[in-house]
Amino acid sequence: MKAGGRYIKDIVYGANDGVITTFAIIAGVAGANITDPRTTIIILGVANVLADGFSMAASNYLGSKSERDVVEREYRDENIEVTQDPDTEREEMTKLLREEGYADGDARSLSHLMLKNKAFFVDLLMHEEFGVSNHERGPILARSLLTFIAFVVAGLLPVLPFLVFSSITHIFLYSIISTGVVLFILGALRALITKRSFFLSGLEMFLIGGFAASIAYGVGVMLHGVAGIL
Repeated sequence: MKAGGRYIKDIVYGANDGVITTFAIIAGVAGANITDPRTTIIILGVANVLADGFSMAASNYLGSKSERDVVEREYRDENIEVTQDPDTEREEMTKLLREEGYADGDARSLSHLMLKNKAFFVDLLMHEEFGVSNHERGPILARSLLTFIAFVVAGLLPVLPFLVFSSITHIFLYSIISTGVVLFILGALRALITKRSFFLSGLEMFLIGGFAASIAYGVGVMLHGVAGIL
């Protein structure tokens, strides 16, 4: 895996959630037609970006750390089993190799040779049995920090028009446009790692984010109507 690919999940996860959740607040307030929407949006938007961004980063860190602890424990257990009962573990590897299409004799020869490199042997067993590898994990603190930065930077963009312009006229439209552009660019940038179409990657994130924002706006309109009836 390329260096950029190791962190793409954390960056996209943070930025996508940041821009969508922040704009969802803006859309909900706009739909509800609150008396002073500009001030409300700025307060709720900035508060959401900082608080939710930290929450996401902390959750990412704790989740990744817990996952790493589980993997390290499994590796320790597997190392002990290979040391204490190598014959059983070699038979297990032989079985895995047969399932991959090797003839019985070749599978036994290969498992015997691989056991001479204990670290590789254990890593392969862990990959085949649990789908994990000891070589695929990046630094969890850096990944969590990237999630926070991506969330805050992307999340502040929908609020930016409300901070720049004092008049409320057309500000929501500017926010819609900036959010749509950010979503499309963010989605398109994934193609640098995934090698998919830039346009289709951008369109995918644009449509998903737009749908989430539409839900928030619709809820705001509905609640405003209900409040008017009451």
